[in-house]
Amino acid sequence: MIALNVNGKNYNVDVDPATPLLWVLRDVLGLTGTKYGCGIEVCGACTVMIDGQREHSCVFDVSSATGKKVVTIEGLSVDRSHPAQQAWIKHQVPQCGYCQPGMIMACASAMQAGHYGKEILSEMNHICICGTYSRIKDAVGEL
Repeated sequence: MIALNVNGKNYNVDVDPATPLLWVLRDVLGLTGTKYGCGIEVCGACTVMIDGQREHSCVFDVSSATGKKVVTIEGLSVDRSHPAQQAWIKHQVPQCGYCQPGMIMACASAMQAGHYGKEILSEMNHICICGTYSRIKDAVGEL
């Protein structure tokens, strides 16, 4: 059994320790906001925060999350009140929305580290197939 703290709740999961955290979040815990995109740390759709740091959950072994606090898009705020979520809503960033949870989590992690506006943009190297980059730039620009 592997002990996890996800979104402030404790879980014990019976999985192979080398299982990517992404699959435990989605398939075992039912937290489907974190998405699978590329599986090689390129697209950013799987981004979560682990102890406040941005991580790609598609390549992060679940055993490495033991004793750490994992936050997914579901745990960022219960009512979409986080400033990054509010900026995304205000600027109507998503089209399909698939990659947006990962982008919001990366933005929130950068904000937690004390970064704002253009600093956040320089740290976000996510891929959006819909191409909503101008709206992402507008949303992040006001943070």
